[in-house]
Amino acid sequence: MEIQNNMVGWFELPVAKMDRAIKFYETVFEIKIERQNLEGLDMAWFPANHQGGGAMGSLVHMPKFYTPGIQGPLIYFTAHSGDLDNEIGRVEGAGGKIIQGKKLISEDIGYMGLIMDTEGNRVALHSRK
Repeated sequence: MEIQNNMVGWFELPVAKMDRAIKFYETVFEIKIERQNLEGLDMAWFPANHQGGGAMGSLVHMPKFYTPGIQGPLIYFTAHSGDLDNEIGRVEGAGGKIIQGKKLISEDIGYMGLIMDTEGNRVALHSRK
């Protein structure tokens, strides 16, 4: 699957405190997030795998235009460990909350879980196992 064929090309998650949000996502997903300041727009980019076919995105701090919360679109992050129980297991220790534990969507699609990050955003996790 090529990136240009994805309906979602980029996503932005609003944050109130960038340092706290970066620490949360780096801890839960065991990744490194790259922080950028683009003319007053504080962004932190998730690592990209250009061959993986997924959408790219970032955390964004700009209170004038972005407000964290549980309303609005729901973003599904792939649990790269292969089993979202691993990522969910790190959520509370990183300061987040588990809204819904691992649940089977269907045998064809796999599993999902819902969490709330440290900023108050509702986020989903997905894995095949």
